[in-house]
Amino acid sequence: MKRYVEIYWLMIRNSLIREMSFKANFILWMVVEFLWFVGQIIFLEVLFGHTDRIGDWSKWECVLLVGTHQITAQLFQAFFYVNLSELPELIRTGRLYLMMVQPMDAQIAVSTRRFGMDNVVNALVGVAIVIFSLVHLGTQPGPIQIGLFAVAIGLGIAIHYAVLFFLATVAFWIVRAQGLIYGYYNVFNIARYPDVVFRGVFRMIFSYLIPVILVANVPARTIARAFESPWSGLAQLTGATIFVVLATRAFWKFALRHYASASS
Repeated sequence: MKRYVEIYWLMIRNSLIREMSFKANFILWMVVEFLWFVGQIIFLEVLFGHTDRIGDWSKWECVLLVGTHQITAQLFQAFFYVNLSELPELIRTGRLYLMMVQPMDAQIAVSTRRFGMDNVVNALVGVAIVIFSLVHLGTQPGPIQIGLFAVAIGLGIAIHYAVLFFLATVAFWIVRAQGLIYGYYNVFNIARYPDVVFRGVFRMIFSYLIPVILVANVPARTIARAFESPWSGLAQLTGATIFVVLATRAFWKFALRHYASASS
């Protein structure tokens, strides 16, 4: 474990050096992500100009939900998205072999090569929005609620990682899997909508098969609603996380056994 921590720290350090070598690009991406986030808040302002509630979600609970999604999405992008989006290219060119001979697990090696500091900064914007929303809601979460919120955020990041890693691993059999990856990047934005707007088969798919609805809704409900028991939602989120992580790990092992060469 100590070796993994040391290797990961070196990867983060190299990523930060790379980011600081192109400061304009670093700042530009922060601005772009921030403006996209502001656009979501403006959309909520327009929407709640015509209604008071969406199901059982009030305006400031929805703002808190968007902030929660921002935290989860930005941390996921900071630690994993860039790495996973490059996995199909590693497979296609044969450079995956370099990852496989490193003194660490190949899945960890391909998942943690780069780190996005700009996304971490934007995640802090999400934290500020969550706090701002809680003030307007008049809610003061206790240490247990805050702890469960943090755990739920971690589980949500794990779900995003596992699903996207599964899709990227499909590149072992198809020439390019970037379309699947970019498609999921759009799908996981579903997480910023209240769960009450989803119905029928759509809700079943995105709650169980690809559980993106749970990713932001469960932590948002946990910290915003002290009057509700969080355990049912957390149990569902934990079960979904365990399932997709184990399924993805098994699929990755299966794919490696069929990786004969860069041209296969």
